[in-house]
Amino acid sequence: MSPPPSPSQQRIGLPWPELNDGLEYKDIVSSSESELTTVSEFYFTKYKSSAPLLGWIQRIQNGQIQIDGEVVKDPNTVLKSGSKLVYHRLPWKEPDTPYSLDILYEDDDLIALNKPSGLQVLPGGLFQQRTLLTQLQWWFGQKDSSTGACELHPVPVHRLGRGTSGILLCAKTKLAKTKLAAYFAEGTSLVGSGNLDQNCGTGRKLTKIYRALADGIIEEDEVVIQQPIGVVRYPGVAKGLYVAFPEGKPAFSKLAVLARDRQNNCTLVKVEIQSGRPHQIRIHLAYIGHPLGTLFMLRADDQSALKQIL
Repeated sequence: MSPPPSPSQQRIGLPWPELNDGLEYKDIVSSSESELTTVSEFYFTKYKSSAPLLGWIQRIQNGQIQIDGEVVKDPNTVLKSGSKLVYHRLPWKEPDTPYSLDILYEDDDLIALNKPSGLQVLPGGLFQQRTLLTQLQWWFGQKDSSTGACELHPVPVHRLGRGTSGILLCAKTKLAKTKLAAYFAEGTSLVGSGNLDQNCGTGRKLTKIYRALADGIIEEDEVVIQQPIGVVRYPGVAKGLYVAFPEGKPAFSKLAVLARDRQNNCTLVKVEIQSGRPHQIRIHLAYIGHPLGTLFMLRADDQSALKQIL
């Protein structure tokens, strides 16, 4: 688990509303799609996985579809080339998720947050409003309205999995976003180039260190994993699965054993990653035969160093 906040740390976060604001999906009708195609046929053909034909007809009759800014309720409305369509998905209740965040460090350029496990960073899937990004936008929206300061647009510059807790860096300015993104990309660019330092973070302005609980006993004190990671097709998963894949992108992880619990058959490890592939730690631990038990902390440089990297 992440360490508890100190009394000096500021906590932000507003309770989630019962329902989110819904979503808008926008389309532009192409010339090939407009040939005597009705609005109901358009949506059923293009988004079959979302609803059957009768479902789309009901959505149209409910007034959830606009064509060029006008609500249409006739499913047989014929589309024209270049028309702009908007489908308004009705609000829904998203799964329960934490909303409180501790500010670990903040200055004019960046803010470092302690992200709790269970909170998604960016919108995706069922989580469209209940995200860390939303809480950031709400927090700075409140500050701007109360102080009259210039509006900021804070954004995360990297991601942590929804189930992972730890430090998340967010940029408050365009310059900070550009520099921080470059620092995160720095290590990934070295992987596979032949210039990779086995000491991993040596010479880098920013390092990423996780702690994880691995299944089984890792006897070596240090393990370096350089197995590429790629996407393979998998039934029922539209975008495929990320796995250890010889033809994937280069990836580099360095494990250091912190403690071995032989009674419970698990090993606490520190994992420093040079690259940032999706699910990298989970995949690399499974690849060496020690699947991930718990991934619970991301540690960055100390707070004074956060300012220095800019």
